[in-house]
Amino acid sequence: MFGFNRIYWIANWMELVERFAYYGVRTVLPVFMVLSLAEGGPEFTHTEKGQIYAIWALVQSFVPIFSGVFADRYGYKVNIAISTVLKILGYLMMGYCLTIAASIAGMPVPEARAAGQDYTYWIFFGGAQLLALGTAIFKPGVQGLLANEMPKERSALGWSIFYQCVNIGGFAGPFIAGYLRLLEWEYVFLLCAAAIALNFLPLFVFKEPKKEAKDDDSIPLLITRAVQGLLEPRLFFFTLTFAGFWLMFYQLFDILPNFIEDWIDSRAVADMLVGAFGQSAIPTTSSGNMTQEWIINFNPLLISLFAWVFGLLTSRMHALTAIIIGIAIAAVGTYALGTSMSGWVIFMAIAGFSMGEMIASPTKMRYVSSIAPPGKQGQYMGYVNMTVGIGWSIGSIVAGSLYEHGGDKVNLARRHLAEQTGMTLDAATELAKDKVMPLFEQTFSVDEWGARRLLWETYEPYSMWNIFMYIGLGSMLMLIVYNYVVRAAERNPQHSFNVRGRLWVQAALVPIILIFAYFSYVTPVKEALAIYVWTVLFALMLLTSLLTKPQATPPAGPNDETVETFS
Repeated sequence: MFGFNRIYWIANWMELVERFAYYGVRTVLPVFMVLSLAEGGPEFTHTEKGQIYAIWALVQSFVPIFSGVFADRYGYKVNIAISTVLKILGYLMMGYCLTIAASIAGMPVPEARAAGQDYTYWIFFGGAQLLALGTAIFKPGVQGLLANEMPKERSALGWSIFYQCVNIGGFAGPFIAGYLRLLEWEYVFLLCAAAIALNFLPLFVFKEPKKEAKDDDSIPLLITRAVQGLLEPRLFFFTLTFAGFWLMFYQLFDILPNFIEDWIDSRAVADMLVGAFGQSAIPTTSSGNMTQEWIINFNPLLISLFAWVFGLLTSRMHALTAIIIGIAIAAVGTYALGTSMSGWVIFMAIAGFSMGEMIASPTKMRYVSSIAPPGKQGQYMGYVNMTVGIGWSIGSIVAGSLYEHGGDKVNLARRHLAEQTGMTLDAATELAKDKVMPLFEQTFSVDEWGARRLLWETYEPYSMWNIFMYIGLGSMLMLIVYNYVVRAAERNPQHSFNVRGRLWVQAALVPIILIFAYFSYVTPVKEALAIYVWTVLFALMLLTSLLTKPQATPPAGPNDETVETFS
């Protein structure tokens, strides 16, 4: 079908199922994690939430560099099977973190927390990292399988179909989760654990595909080569420059859910849909808003419908040019997220962001696949996740701090109570989370929506979207420079980027390590865990670059990337 074989379509199906489960949980997590204990959540802070995501991003991005090597060497099916087991365990640990913590402490979690015997955070943290590890193993397995089976002359269409399948699953998961979480939060995690278990079945209906012949090098040598591969100049600088886009991108899933719950008035949208489809068809909160899962689900809905269209439009464009255009459009959508409390505006902003995503995101796989040496597709698909992880991990730390202090509705209400009444900030902070807003509304004689409007106009929680927009635009500008340098190197084999590329990499690593080391020093230990890890990883990359010789990778040529034609 469309020039692709049976294994290609099986791999797409497994990706669709995996994304169904992943995003079914992923879209509820930002709200669930900070939900008060009284409302059935673990009541983490946004800073704690950011730290969980930061390590999650590290695991999910760095492990594929090595699991990609193993996929190429030992087979894609083994990778997929192992990942499925880990993901099932992760979903169950996160969903039942409160139950497990209460069993360990021998008392309800609120009492255990007051007594300093609450392990909810670490149980949830462990489940999140199991899910991250499972995803990290799954990604290069299934993407390497796709790259191995995909005709190069049809790669733009092939990756666009893949990205469309990603978003069909990414749409269906939150669609159902938006209903289930109104019943019981645990139902979401149970459904997703059951769904991912379905990925065992396709493994029995196809044989491991043939790949390029491999040598019998030891595992340590393979790992060393994996790190060396990341030091290849084109891949290294693409990873760094594209990371800013992913920092901006992940706020759609990490912070926007909380922003919608706290600030957005989607009652008019909900009323229109209820009028069209009936009350029972549209999940709404007690305030009359649409559930945030359904609002954010507009993103995968658009992509599942139109990704192939953008694949056709970008297939004749240079991959880097398409990525730059996509980032610019997504940055405009990011800015628009903070321009109004209206649900209609949020839908339009998500639509704009989604257009940019459809241009930039699938094209990254096309570009990295085009520079991957034969037999290294799985390894290079693992490298794709590195650029995602850098942006996501750093963004989680930044966004968690920004929202905790300047965006969270309850925290701003506590602050306003302390500033405008005789209550001290300590007293406001000690208020139970579920009691803050009722007290605020009573004190200032406003209803729920009046309280939101008062805090919105006083503290401007929407201003953080400007920061994310500027970061995205900065990434775009760096990619423009990168594109200029790479094209110059393609025209001139003696260009210093070709001849002294390793030196370029080392020169970039030194200031990066110093910056991370500084923030490791000034940041509290618990909050700096991800920063510590990134400091060590970049230092190891620098050490590897100094102690090893560059791999024999030919410089980029103008025909490295195939421009696709359609009949």
